[in-house]
Amino acid sequence: MSTSLEANPKNYLITQLDAVPPVPCPCGFSRRGFATPDNPLATIHLVDISIDAQTHYHKRMTEIYLVLEGEGFIELDGERLPARPMMSVFIKPGCRHRLVGKFRIVNVAIPAFDPRDEWFD
Repeated sequence: MSTSLEANPKNYLITQLDAVPPVPCPCGFSRRGFATPDNPLATIHLVDISIDAQTHYHKRMTEIYLVLEGEGFIELDGERLPARPMMSVFIKPGCRHRLVGKFRIVNVAIPAFDPRDEWFD
């Protein structure tokens, strides 16, 4: 299963998110699918949210969260809303956000995730 756009002659890519090594992130730990230097389009992440997730925002990136496991709250521009499994949230650039509680989510990042686009107040 190739996850590089250039190395794959087919018109699709496949990734097995639970086999991708986790990396630390402001939210906890993320397994980043399709995160290759030659892919500017989009990435998908399996994220384990920790209790101490940091409020952050992105200047260019839109994120779509899908909560798989856990219950608690999501903070969006200072507003606290309940969060539970199968809730999906479309987070626009500039929106300060974080999940409060222990969660497992799928996060789709558009354009592709770029660690230089993580900002903190």
